[in-house]
Amino acid sequence: MWPSFRDGDMIQFTKLTNQSLAIRDVIVFEHPMKKNVICVKRIIEINSGKFFVQGDNSDPTASEDSHNFGEIGYENILAFLRQ
Repeated sequence: MWPSFRDGDMIQFTKLTNQSLAIRDVIVFEHPMKKNVICVKRIIEINSGKFFVQGDNSDPTASEDSHNFGEIGYENILAFLRQ
């Protein structure tokens, strides 16, 4: 999530309990294809309850996001940060 967050930054997220999520929210979620991998990305689009997420780094090869693994389901999301 660089440049928004840097290595070592402390960020307080809110546990997800039936909140409505919005475009630009940052979410913590379970990677949809890798077990025991937690990701932090920004919601870019919302389509029928599915979330297209992307990192803030402008280099598309810098990390995995919805371009690689598709949209995220609400059930995969653990916490969020509204900015």
